Amino acid sequence: MTNEAEITSIKDLANITPGYPFRGKITESTDSDILAVQMKDVSIQEGIDWQISIRTELKGKKKPQWLTAGDILFVARGTNNTAIYVDASANNYKSVAAPQFFIIKCNTEKVLPQYLAWYINQPPCQRYFKNSSEGTLHKSIRRSVLEDCPIAIPSLEQQQHIIHLANTLDQEKILLSNLIDNNAKIMATLAYNLSQGNRRER
Repeated sequence: MTNEAEITSIKDLANITPGYPFRGKITESTDSDILAVQMKDVSIQEGIDWQISIRTELKGKKKPQWLTAGDILFVARGTNNTAIYVDASANNYKSVAAPQFFIIKCNTEKVLPQYLAWYINQPPCQRYFKNSSEGTLHKSIRRSVLEDCPIAIPSLEQQQHIIHLANTLDQEKILLSNLIDNNAKIMATLAYNLSQGNRRER
């Protein structure tokens, strides 16, 4: 694998649109079949947690842009401007993104969505967003800033290889985290058993 890559901007690789323009708080409607994906529902590692996304009604006049597999959600507000890859499970739901997100739809002839999401979350892009964010109390990234974000694009084959490496690393992190948690529980149980033993001796 070589390190050769073309530097281009996101606007040359993808189309960017804002999330659905909800007015005020997103209200729950249990009778609706539409899900609203909010910031609390997403993480880089786990993607979208559909089970906690609330059902809601779309009362605005704007035509909704439904989330589909291969989309990328970009967190435009706050200090953590990260990208979340939308996997195939999105096709099982009728869902829209909250206004805090931009939706990135890739030209897959140029860039693989998983690769672009991964690269956006790496230090070069994160430094770019940190230096480009606006606002004092509430930081945000404008769409034009996101569109101009520089992206290194290797061949599609190399992109796929990087995705594989990143997925393997994520799996190793999960396994290691589970191992640490299990060991901590074992040690806590050991300490509890020792304390119960001392009590019995008394």
